[in-house]
Amino acid sequence: MERKVAITGIGPVTPIGIGLDNFWNSMISGKSGISEIEGFDDSGFELPVKIGGQIKGFDISNYWDDKKKVRSFNKDMDRVAQFAVVAAKLAIEDANATVEEFAKYGVDPYKIATFLGTGIGGIGTTSADVLTLFNRGLKAVGLRSIIRLMPNAAAGHIGILWGYQGRAKCDSTACASGLDSIVDAFWHIKTGQADAVVAGGSEACLNPLAISSFYNMTALSRRDAEATEASCPFDKKRDGFVMSEGAAVFVLEEMELAKKRGAKIYGELVGAGGSCDAFHITAPSEDGSGGALAIESALRSAGIYDNREAIDYIHAHGTSTPLNDARETKGIKKVFGEHAYKLCVSSTKSMTGHLIGAAGPVGLAASTLATVHNKVPPTINYKDPDPECDLDYVPNEAKDREVNYAMVQALGFGGHNTVAIVKKA
Repeated sequence: MERKVAITGIGPVTPIGIGLDNFWNSMISGKSGISEIEGFDDSGFELPVKIGGQIKGFDISNYWDDKKKVRSFNKDMDRVAQFAVVAAKLAIEDANATVEEFAKYGVDPYKIATFLGTGIGGIGTTSADVLTLFNRGLKAVGLRSIIRLMPNAAAGHIGILWGYQGRAKCDSTACASGLDSIVDAFWHIKTGQADAVVAGGSEACLNPLAISSFYNMTALSRRDAEATEASCPFDKKRDGFVMSEGAAVFVLEEMELAKKRGAKIYGELVGAGGSCDAFHITAPSEDGSGGALAIESALRSAGIYDNREAIDYIHAHGTSTPLNDARETKGIKKVFGEHAYKLCVSSTKSMTGHLIGAAGPVGLAASTLATVHNKVPPTINYKDPDPECDLDYVPNEAKDREVNYAMVQALGFGGHNTVAIVKKA
């Protein structure tokens, strides 16, 4: 019997809300999470970009009562790992995905894996400790620096905290990182290497180093606009993305196991694909062909390549950069032809900003919930249509629509293209 993959837990930690209801209600109402960044001193170099999708007031002690554990988390985890473990906690509690629960159905801890992607990892720790090294010397550098900054830390922490003994790993493929981790989880379950996987992505790169580099490559929006209006995917006035932080983590499990457990099933992950543009380290292929190849690969694995009209909604990568949005649109039209104009295509980065390695998982959360509620989240700040971007981007207000199949795209520096398809449960 073919193994199917159920989505049984979703844990969002985002600038528009932490927890499933807060996240979805904010998204459907078109709420922006972009604001002025707080918490670091840029005196001496005066950052030209001061806005981002920052999670204000985040404190891991709000999610664990054990004070000893909280002290350990604050010593041993960069913010990127803290976002990840909180998102994992929300997803695991949502799915009741404990080792003890799975043991009732004969699932060994070795068959529960943890895949957590990040594009940049613990850059906050890296930045701070480089300054410590140069200003105070070698002996002042923290002995925990490496375990805080390493990209795989979050996957390890999740396995340790919940006792999952299956494979734990980190994909790091720029903005495709988190979705790649989910795709790897999908194939792990399909092929029987795991019965359940906690998978997703996390990012915490709102700091002067990352902002300076993205700004210097002209990737960030520098438009004179209100913070809440700076991210405007597919709009003619778009001039760059707004960087954000956060995480989204899922519990994926073999479908028959989920049914035996009586788990809540949000949807079925049915297809996944990927490609490389083989074109440029930061720019997408000019004709959108790289993204198109990934879409076609996902459609084949989902068994609907010859019935691609089954796709109702695409959660686009939609970064609000001039090149991405136009070329992503070309790729969608290349695959779907006339059906492209019947699709809903939206980018929730207009509300959350760009969560880099966590962007794909946030998109998958939005796509999955669209199938649950038959409602498509909007692209806000869409006011001035671009002739190169001529699809239905669900402008400014959520749209009621029967969504049986939804697709999410994540496209990363390096030419990485990743696509996943979710089917209504």
